[in-house]
Formats: sequence, structure tokens, C-alpha cells
Amino acid sequence: MNIHVTKISEVPSRDEAEALLARLRAWAESASAEEISALDPVLARMLGGAYPEFQRRYPTDFKVDAAYKASLPDLQNGPSSLIKGANRQIQHVGISNFRLPIPYHTRDNGDLTLETSVTGTVSLEADKKGINMSRIMRSFYAHAEKTFSFEVIEAALDDYKSDLESFDARIQMRLSFPAKVKSLRSGLSGYQYYDIALELVERNGLRQKLVHLDYVYSSTCPCSLELSEHARATRNQLATPHSQRSVARISVELSEAAGCLWFEDLIEMARAAVPTETQVMVKREDEQAFAELNAANPIFVEDAARLFAEQLHADPRVADFRVIASHQESLHSHDAVSVLTEGETFAAASLDPQLFASLIHRG
Repeated sequence: MNIHVTKISEVPSRDEAEALLARLRAWAESASAEEISALDPVLARMLGGAYPEFQRRYPTDFKVDAAYKASLPDLQNGPSSLIKGANRQIQHVGISNFRLPIPYHTRDNGDLTLETSVTGTVSLEADKKGINMSRIMRSFYAHAEKTFSFEVIEAALDDYKSDLESFDARIQMRLSFPAKVKSLRSGLSGYQYYDIALELVERNGLRQKLVHLDYVYSSTCPCSLELSEHARATRNQLATPHSQRSVARISVELSEAAGCLWFEDLIEMARAAVPTETQVMVKREDEQAFAELNAANPIFVEDAARLFAEQLHADPRVADFRVIASHQESLHSHDAVSVLTEGETFAAASLDPQLFASLIHRG
């Protein structure tokens, strides 16, 4: 059989290329994988369905040397020509919720090692494609076994800010802090767990140290209390005011010059402002005491925000603050909420649409 092919120096037409490809596929149908690969390794991909035999055993003895490592593709840190979308600066890019045990100093119970969720981000200049996310984790792990202080976070932030050549950077650490709390009258005690977050922010060369605390308390409605007492007094009608579990998220910027603000200190400030904290260990005398405590401290959500602010404003260790309160109503189908900010640190024109929904107590 004679086969006429286009001369190599000539560029085949589309029709000629299709005819040649059809003949090639017809040959490949009866050829073995070895024959196809021997003809041309690229041929397997061209034929769409015939593939070379890849190694399927994991190579436990394979070693990565410097030359091989240098040959690995790195699209994330590629040139600006690879950027998709608008050529714009990104304020936050990084990783969220990588977890590890971190040792913390406490005021009352020595050092505690607590599971901590870490979020690390940096800013990204407009002409950079991306960042190496794993460098954030590696930088943090290099300091993770040191007992926590903001100086340790600053060292970790310095490392990955330098590694990633970024102008702004942030680290946030979330943890559940256990503190033993006594019952009101029975003498029992149990552990209350407080959601706390620590944050170090560097913007435009300035650093801020922030602490966030979720404080869970009971709020008795003053209006409902008065109406209940009116029913008793005027009609001898038994009535109960409505109370509900409530959450305040207290965020503070630490003053550099005024000394250490311990976790326990911030919790005690919250408790001094609103003493109706939810209870851990309760007997009958404690339940009665809690009812009396609520009746002695009825508060609207506006009252709560101002009471927390009063305590925070009086402490020189607090440079700036924000209070977000949510009273999760037992009377209404909706919640009552308030936001109070002191200075510029936490001021914002817009609210996260899920902000108040996040003010929950996991139990």
C-alpha cells in the first residue's frame, strides 16, 4: 500500500491534518502501549485515551535535592502577568483556623496549654500574584512552643512579614479559657469557659495589641419586671418578668505603658459591670440567689453596653474599646442588640451581616 504524505517542509491544511490523525488513530487501535510510546511519547496525549504506563508505587526512597526542588512549578508566586481579575491591592490574604497547642501564662493558675485557632494574614501588593501560604504556618510554628506573650506573636509576625515581603500583617489567636467560678450560695465551684481572641495588627508601620472576650450573662427586662410587680400589687396576679441569655463581645486595645491586662482581669471587669453571669454549679439556694441577683440588676441592652463601657473607660490598661451586646429575647422573636465604640480603633460604618448571629454561647 502506498501512503502519500505532505512534505515535512510544507504546512498541512486542516483537512490533511484531520485525515492523517484519523489514520494514526486507526493504527493505534491495534498497537500496544509500548509501540505507541516507542513511536513518540507525545503520541499518547494526542490520541486522547491512550496513556503511557505511569509508576503506581509510592517511591519511598525518592529524595528531593536542591535541583529538583528548584524545578518545581510555583504558580502562586508567579509573575504579575498571571494575575486574574482587577489589578488591585488585597488587604488580607492568608490562612484561617490552623490549630495547635499554645502555653499561656495566667494570673491565678500558672501556665496552661490550650488548643488555639490561629489566623494569619498579610497584605498583598497589586502587582503580586499571590503568597506562599505555608510560610505563615512555618513562621508561627517556629515560635509556638514558647509561652505566649504579645512579644512572641510579634516575633512570629516579623518572620512571616519578612518572608512574604508584605507591608501589613496580622495574627489572631482564638482560644477557650477555663476559669473556676464559685456558685452564689452553696459553696460549689465549676469551670466557666470564656471565648477569647488575641490579635496583633500592623498597619502602615504601627502595631496594635487587641483582646476580645465573649461574656455570657442573664438580662432581666426592667419593663417586664415593673409590669410583673404591677400585676402582683394591683390584682394579686402572679407574673414573672422575662429574662434571657445574653452575650457581650468586649474588644480592647491594650495600652503599651500601663501594665499587663490578664484574661482574669478583663473577665472581672465584665462581671463587675454586669454581675448576672450565667452559672456553672447550681443548687436550689443558688437558683434562688440568681433570681434575686437578676431582680437587683435589670438591664436593657443599652444599659449593658454603657455599664461595660464604664468599667473599661476607668482602666488605664485599656487604650480603646468596643462593646457589642446581644440580648436573645425570650419575649420577642428577634434579639435586642447594641454597639458602643470609644475611639477610632473599632469604629466602622458597616457591620458584618453575621455579626450578631455570631454572638452565641456554645455551651
